[in-house]
Amino acid sequence: MFTGIVEDVGVISHLDNNDSTGGTTMTFTIPPNSPLLKDCHDGDSIAVNGCCLTVTSFTSDTFKVGVAPETLRITNLGTLVQNSRVNLERAVRADTRMGGHFVQGHVDTTAEILSVTPDGNALTFRFQPKNRNMLRYIIFKGFIAIDGTSLTVTKVNDTEGWWEIMLISYSQERVVLAQKQKGDTVNIEVDMMAKYAEKSLAGILGAESGDASIPLLEKMVQRIVAQGKQ
Repeated sequence: MFTGIVEDVGVISHLDNNDSTGGTTMTFTIPPNSPLLKDCHDGDSIAVNGCCLTVTSFTSDTFKVGVAPETLRITNLGTLVQNSRVNLERAVRADTRMGGHFVQGHVDTTAEILSVTPDGNALTFRFQPKNRNMLRYIIFKGFIAIDGTSLTVTKVNDTEGWWEIMLISYSQERVVLAQKQKGDTVNIEVDMMAKYAEKSLAGILGAESGDASIPLLEKMVQRIVAQGKQ
């Protein structure tokens, strides 16, 4: 579990797409004097661009992770190259201040940046998700994690299939999103509370996954029709 408050921006110092296991290993270097690895252990979780990855080894200023093929398919990690910059955050502790929102590090989809528009000293980003079904979880003033950064949705257009966020000047200096441009991709994790709410409501209404029928609503309509015939 993470908060979406990026601790540091690291860089890929080594990329092995065919390691000894036949998979992908990435090595990241953190900034000098960063506290990110001071309490690190093998097996710890670190969010890289919002993707929860397991530390397989580390030094005082570098750490390695193994990346599964499915992770490369779903996230934007497969587009990274040597010297690419990434957002980094350690998993939360019980005494961590919740400055952002509950972020699992489980990327739902990627999104394309449609536009970047200056607004005073802030930047307004417009995104379109690769998986359009994710739009139902994105609401005005709701939480969303973009490359692991907890941000607030400022506008949504379900018809055209996009949403916007505003990146303030303080955040521009501390996250990788500020350096991205139109056409670039980002990792998206929607607010997990929206998913729980949807599933709970489906259970209450009696809807099954992939089943358009809603028995409870049907009964309500039948009762209203019956009362009208009396």
